[in-house]
Amino acid sequence: MIDRLFAASLLAFSLAAAPVALAKDAPAEAPPAAESPAKAPSAGQAAARERQKQCGTEWRALTDAQKASQGPKWPQFWSKCNKRLKGHDKA
Repeated sequence: MIDRLFAASLLAFSLAAAPVALAKDAPAEAPPAAESPAKAPSAGQAAARERQKQCGTEWRALTDAQKASQGPKWPQFWSKCNKRLKGHDKA
């Protein structure tokens, strides 16, 4: 009886270890790489980036005293500058 239990447990162990052994023997295949090129920005996105760069240049050109007298921080300056460059400034 013990021989049967030993044989059954040995068989169960060998069957359980078989997938691990097969996985070790099989060559590791690299997953297919995503070879999609980076998407180019749309015309609107490119224009927004250019406006942001231009407004950033203007913001950096202002001295601290000018920034303090103007009052707004970068987000407010960006909003006004963006509207002005888009042509939506009604002032």
